[in-house]
Amino acid sequence: MSKRGYHHGNLRQALVDGALNLIAEKGPTGFTMAEAAKQAGVSAAAPYRHFAGRDDLLAEIATQGYELFGDVLEYAYDDGKPSPMAAFEAVGRAYLAFARKYPGHYMAMFEAGLSVNQTADLARAATRSDRVMQRAAEELSARIPIDRRPPGAMFSAHITALSHGIVELYARGKPGARTPFTPEELLESGVGIYLRGLGLISGD
Repeated sequence: MSKRGYHHGNLRQALVDGALNLIAEKGPTGFTMAEAAKQAGVSAAAPYRHFAGRDDLLAEIATQGYELFGDVLEYAYDDGKPSPMAAFEAVGRAYLAFARKYPGHYMAMFEAGLSVNQTADLARAATRSDRVMQRAAEELSARIPIDRRPPGAMFSAHITALSHGIVELYARGKPGARTPFTPEELLESGVGIYLRGLGLISGD
């Protein structure tokens, strides 16, 4: 096996890429640093030049994941265009799309048991993606009278929890997760019920 990490001068990223393969196969806590080193084609000791241990490696993967997540959400939101409602719905769909396209990153972000404050870079990346969701929620809820308007952070957290639940139960192909509806249909109907409860869309 070639030691591509050394040859390309980017062992750190080679270890990240190798760990992503292992996460997809075994989950975020089901692999060892030695296995990540083998994936990268380097010795078992080599990863410790860049990472203190598996949690440090997972934190780097989660950081990269949140950076990608922020990019995906910002692209979907597009400054509230063409309308706050359409932008909000696009953000919800982008959540599902990200989980499908980047499963290893998603698992490192949400299933590895890491605190988002484990590193400063991870905290910054996570905060950025949270702000996109919160901004979308705040702009959409601006039409609700202020005495009945939920805090933007709460509104965003509710939709995030709904999206995450749908990903975990129905968008990852887990055994026993049977439903006649697509994840997108479940998300659309769930968000619709939530928005009707807030009076943002009609009950028709």
